[in-house]
Amino acid sequence: MKTNYIIISLIVLIGTISSCRKSDYQLPTEGELINDNGLGTGTVTWTKDMDLILEGFVFVNDGQTLTIEPGTVIRFKEGQGATASALIIARGGKIIANGTQNEPIIFTAESDNLNGSIAKDTSGLWGGLIILGQAEININNGTSFIEGIPINEPRGAFGGTNNDDNSGELSYLSIRYPGTFLHEGNEINGLTLGGVGSKTSIHHIEIINSADDGIEIFGGSVNLKHIVSLNAHDDAIDYDLGYQGNAQFFLAIQNSIDHNNLIEGSGSIEPVNSNPISNPTFSNFTLLGSSDSENGTCATFNRYSAGKLVNSIIINSNSGILVEYSGGNSDSYNQWKNGHLKIENNIFYNVANNIADSIFLLNGSTIPNSVIDEWALYFSYGLNLFINPEISIENNNIDPFPKIQTNENLYELNSWFETTNYKGAFGTFDWTEGWTAYKKHL
Repeated sequence: MKTNYIIISLIVLIGTISSCRKSDYQLPTEGELINDNGLGTGTVTWTKDMDLILEGFVFVNDGQTLTIEPGTVIRFKEGQGATASALIIARGGKIIANGTQNEPIIFTAESDNLNGSIAKDTSGLWGGLIILGQAEININNGTSFIEGIPINEPRGAFGGTNNDDNSGELSYLSIRYPGTFLHEGNEINGLTLGGVGSKTSIHHIEIINSADDGIEIFGGSVNLKHIVSLNAHDDAIDYDLGYQGNAQFFLAIQNSIDHNNLIEGSGSIEPVNSNPISNPTFSNFTLLGSSDSENGTCATFNRYSAGKLVNSIIINSNSGILVEYSGGNSDSYNQWKNGHLKIENNIFYNVANNIADSIFLLNGSTIPNSVIDEWALYFSYGLNLFINPEISIENNNIDPFPKIQTNENLYELNSWFETTNYKGAFGTFDWTEGWTAYKKHL
């Protein structure tokens, strides 16, 4: 009888194991490392009572859904190059990570006890969050491989033909100290979006001290609302490869002399005028640069990039809006001439030595004086203003509400955008309260 019982038990166990799909395997017990052996995370839920540490590149594979409950803290093994850690949502995978104002989800380094164990200016301890979708990009017949992931990893592919693609939901998420160095010119951003479609929901996201870009968007049509980027060492937000989405209510603070641009808009690679062109619409941004830095601009546009930056407040930068001019038909200056690049109805202050005529500049060689003057005059007839909104960072604190505001001449937007009667990211309430930590890192 005992022998028969053992045989029957083994049969049941084998049958149970063989019936499990890749997406159904169990999570490691609390406190253990999560690695990726090719199977991805599986379709699982991570909860706030788990002490999870991710090591290396961990994927959510095609067909899998990773759900993260409010209040969950995900820590990542620290490392550079081959030892970098990151969470990657592959094409066809989904992440459902919806925190709340009182219980945000936090992605941070393994050594972070959330109570001052990491110096507030630390950056680049781990990789970042990468989401890859199946929306359009303007390169390589519509698909490519995301930077930061080895090209021999097929799960690093992104792009496709479905601009309504859905990679899941992110809200009330704080990403801290990301942007690890892989090799020269190849870092992982705080939040990377490659070919992500418009059905993906992303709002109330904070990126603190990324050693590369705060957010980089490679094509796609994803929309963003209520975003904070603090002290990204490269750009606060960088887009290219035909990005077509919208963004509203974005606070970017580049309070470091190491930062690059607040916004970098680029087109394609080769040819630069590939379709779709990069042409997002950004409204209600508050962009605070560092006047101590010799690097970067308020916004730069190159490689035939278009885009709209409207109803925003832009402060503290030695260089204003820089647009590439080549004398041909495939530069961003030509996009402006065609009405696809617009910088209108904004407030500027302490930019380009407080000289309004010096805020709109061109980048290139042998630029005719008439072209330089025409672009500089656009500052005024684009209804941009040069006034002091009295937003400042003092004693490691910020009050993001402008003391001086003008509600006149707001740029009219499509129905996706919330209607406001103010410029900049803040009107009557501080939407960063309760779930962010950026003020502690100023």
